[in-house]
Amino acid sequence: MKKIFLLSLIVGNYLVCHSQDIKKIMQDFQDQMKNGKVPYGNNPAAGKYYDIRGFKMYCETYGEGQPVLIIHGNGGSINNFIYQIPYFAQKYKVIIADSRAQGKSKDDGDSLSYEMMADDYAALLSAMKIDSVDVIGWSDGGINGLLLAIRHPEKVKKLAVTGANLGPDETAVNQDVEDMITPMYKSIKNKSNKSAEEKAQWKLLHLLVDEPHIPLADLNSIKCPTLVIGGDHDILKPAHTLLIFQNIPNAYLWILPNSGHSTPIVYKDDFNKNVDLFFSTPYRKIEKEGRFF
Repeated sequence: MKKIFLLSLIVGNYLVCHSQDIKKIMQDFQDQMKNGKVPYGNNPAAGKYYDIRGFKMYCETYGEGQPVLIIHGNGGSINNFIYQIPYFAQKYKVIIADSRAQGKSKDDGDSLSYEMMADDYAALLSAMKIDSVDVIGWSDGGINGLLLAIRHPEKVKKLAVTGANLGPDETAVNQDVEDMITPMYKSIKNKSNKSAEEKAQWKLLHLLVDEPHIPLADLNSIKCPTLVIGGDHDILKPAHTLLIFQNIPNAYLWILPNSGHSTPIVYKDDFNKNVDLFFSTPYRKIEKEGRFF
């Protein structure tokens, strides 16, 4: 089985639109990650391992300026952001790592949770002597971003999340996607003697099917300005993305039309420009007369 995150993002957009444009965008993305010419995720000049919380976390940095932490999705890696790293590195210090048990950040432990990964990122920033960052999180990275803002509020200045969810059930996830993932989950779960590769896959599938469990009250505690993003045909239901937006005190909402889960790829130019604008512009509290503008 290939990377679970990449499978989900490809299917998410393929279900939205069979147009040649969408398929070409996704194929170009896949080709760039496979051809070995993209340095991100395998760049000795930019990469370093950090000993934190019982494992070695691989991280790369690019550019200078206000630090921006970018967090990838389930089974993904640094190179999922081939369109974001060069854009944001022009004016920010981009910090991007392989999450625990993914990419080059190996972890042979039996357990994996979003809370563990959020705490890992907080520890990484401390190890890098960085007080606080703006955060971009995609899919599971969006969940990690929410939890980072909840569990370590002092670390997050502004937060942009796309394709995040609070729970794993049908209130959040579209049924056709759940039907696709569940058989893979059950086939590995029921194996009594799992190989090392199957154990690693099991940890990631467990996250997809059984996690997260973030109470709305925890969202209410997020103090940093937040941009909540989703596709109108995302893996996650638009109503769930709206729910996240409605429960963060200082938040904006951006639902992209004709888009599945892969907003940073399919809408890369708009995504980069709007997230950049959000980071670089003071948050505007919109109420009363302001609602007319």
